[in-house]
Amino acid sequence: MSKSIAAMPTDYAEWLADIRARVVAARQRAALAANAELIRLYWQIGRDILQRQSAQGWGSKVIERLARDLREAFPEMKGFSARNLKYMRAFAEAWPDPDFVQQLAAQLPWFHLCTLLDKLKDPALRLRYAEQARAEGWSRTTLELNIRNRLHERQGQAVTNFGTRLPAPHSELAHETLKDPYLFDFLGLGDAAHERDIENALVRHITRFLLELGSGFAFIGRQFRLEVEGDEFFIDLLFYHTRLKCYVVVELKATAFKPEHAGQLNFYLAAVDRQVKAPDDRPTIGLLLCKTKKRTVAEYALSGIDKPIGVAEYQLVRALPEPLVTSLPTVEELESELGAIESELRQGGDE
Repeated sequence: MSKSIAAMPTDYAEWLADIRARVVAARQRAALAANAELIRLYWQIGRDILQRQSAQGWGSKVIERLARDLREAFPEMKGFSARNLKYMRAFAEAWPDPDFVQQLAAQLPWFHLCTLLDKLKDPALRLRYAEQARAEGWSRTTLELNIRNRLHERQGQAVTNFGTRLPAPHSELAHETLKDPYLFDFLGLGDAAHERDIENALVRHITRFLLELGSGFAFIGRQFRLEVEGDEFFIDLLFYHTRLKCYVVVELKATAFKPEHAGQLNFYLAAVDRQVKAPDDRPTIGLLLCKTKKRTVAEYALSGIDKPIGVAEYQLVRALPEPLVTSLPTVEELESELGAIESELRQGGDE
């Protein structure tokens, strides 16, 4: 065996890694192509149901009969339940434009689309979440979480000085990256929690924390040490943002915002830019998370700060209303039903 290994070409390992990468890429392309065909098929079936119901006055019994006949004709396919046919009809009704289906919907998994139909009534909101889910590669869990936490009402709402401290269009992207408020209700802490308790809990729940921060954040460390002329300083939380190409310093304050908080964070940003930032990194951004803030006070405070800083509130207890839902069966119910159908087909094949 040692002789055969020794006889391998010197670049064999690199060649094998390259082939593996190409196989993975090919499988991904095939999966995306198959998904696009499935989404287009579902939309066409939904459109046909809509047209026939409108022209011939179809009722629910016809859909149930169609579901039985399709399952009998294609027993290996698990997408032809009556529930799923109703989602196909709702899908075609919500997005009647075939160009939209081709350009956006076909790039999302079916259960992402079902979630959008199930959780949102507003067409503009559906479109916004669909576009962001595609652009940022959200899982369905992340999509559901962002809808439930009403991301659209919080995104880009932090008070910042980015417009005067960062060049466009980087300033707009950075501004949209921040939220207000941030929801930390997953920490299990009460409103009276201290800064260090919150910081410790965020690190323990770092996966949920990163989901709440949004895509692109990479965790570097907590209590990140800086030394300036022999004095030590410790940053609460340090991140790197892969899309913004910059470090992000996060400071927690379990109090209302005070102007001096911005001055302290400005110092940390200057130190990170001098000691940590690489030459090709963009300027470091600061995010000050406070229990409460007065918007005008924050705006005045940031207007005299040299470094790019955002100020936002955080909530340890949910205070946002749940979004409206449709009358469709839930996606969970649909998944459960289709999973049961698949199980039945496997058992039937074993008999």
